[in-house]
Amino acid sequence: MSNVNLAGIGMTSQRTRERLVGRLIEQGIKDWAVLDVMRSTPRHIFLEEALAHRAYEDVALPIGYNQTISQPYIVARMTEAVLSNHPALVDGKLGTVLEVGTGCGYQTSIIAPLARKVYSVERIKPLQEKARVNLRLLGLHNVHFKHDDGSLGWKEKGPFDAIIATAAPQQVPQELLNQLADGGRLIIPVGGEDVQELRLITRTGDEYHTRIVEAVRFVPLFIGAVQK
Repeated sequence: MSNVNLAGIGMTSQRTRERLVGRLIEQGIKDWAVLDVMRSTPRHIFLEEALAHRAYEDVALPIGYNQTISQPYIVARMTEAVLSNHPALVDGKLGTVLEVGTGCGYQTSIIAPLARKVYSVERIKPLQEKARVNLRLLGLHNVHFKHDDGSLGWKEKGPFDAIIATAAPQQVPQELLNQLADGGRLIIPVGGEDVQELRLITRTGDEYHTRIVEAVRFVPLFIGAVQK
């Protein structure tokens, strides 16, 4: 990751981000590669100026279009779940990762330094454009974007070592399961607006093994809906 000029905004101080990392450790995040990326990523650039002072609080925040930037703990938890002890890790990095729901690009910016290639699908065009700008600012050039229905994945670029879904369908889309590599992991929130569970699904041959990680609340994954 390239160095980003953080001068002029007090809450971007290293001490502020160290406190956030301390809270993540207290909540059980153990993977130091994930923690290091969380520490070095300036979350405030993904938010509108009016909310930038809240960037390092451990909360989800609105980013427009009825979407949110995820709580840092959840971003770290999901990244750790797909990354830690993955059989496809080479020099600490996964090969290919699919992200369903680019949003403002914050989750993208956390997984990108830990993967060789990231393919990210977003249905809302203006959010995708903002994410492009943010990731360019951070010097992350291994991310490829697609404006489409995320539930379809990105078949041409698969199979994927990991799939991270940042919006919740009622049921896990079969297309995403099909696009997992053998040994690959899918982390996805599943359920309605009131009750959702974060599931970690691992593919072994033609079998899929599911572990419930914890209760969560994400925006819904709109299947078949693409917005200009």
